[in-house]
Amino acid sequence: MLQKIQIETTADGSSTLYRPDMDEHYHSTNGAVTEALHVYIQTGLHTCEAPTRSVLEIGFGTGLNAILTYLEAEKCNLPIHYTTCELHPLPLATIQQLNYGLTPQASQILTALHTCAWNTPCQISPFFTLEKLHIDLTQSSIQGNFDVIYFDAFGPDKQPEMWTEAIFEHLYKITKPGGILVTYCAKGAVRRMLQSVGYTTERLPGPPGKREMLRATKS
Repeated sequence: MLQKIQIETTADGSSTLYRPDMDEHYHSTNGAVTEALHVYIQTGLHTCEAPTRSVLEIGFGTGLNAILTYLEAEKCNLPIHYTTCELHPLPLATIQQLNYGLTPQASQILTALHTCAWNTPCQISPFFTLEKLHIDLTQSSIQGNFDVIYFDAFGPDKQPEMWTEAIFEHLYKITKPGGILVTYCAKGAVRRMLQSVGYTTERLPGPPGKREMLRATKS
């Protein structure tokens, strides 16, 4: 399956991956970096006011959300513990072909994010600790309490097993009071599931190519 993944250039010049077996891209073709900054950094990380932040990402993928969060941690001197889960890690050779407009130093950090050990915390810098979980979230649970959750699984029509009330109920339990979950998906069924497990939801303007996205808050 992974050998069939194709690298494509999105509208903002940054790279994404295309999986022919799922007919699905890893990021928006209207701009991979633009989408990640809008949904996860600006609408997620930046709206949290905790002095230190615990972030959970569902779907490590290419590491784009992680490297952008690392760069924010360094720029703002903001301590972040970043937990991410992934069932199908990508080959490093594929990652090293992607263009995210990173400096040489940031590109080295992206490599470090992919090569550090799984299932154990790795201190990438004084402000950024990464913990990668090699798990199937449909069969496993995550321990912790999180200020911000990036929900970045493949779309509900492509990976419906990830968009279930049981998974959102679990995520609600490990969200801190006042914590948020953000996702690019604004489907009514997803919004209703988030509400049914206890979140308060907002429809917000989406990134280029998407009218809306969702942010969910735990009261």
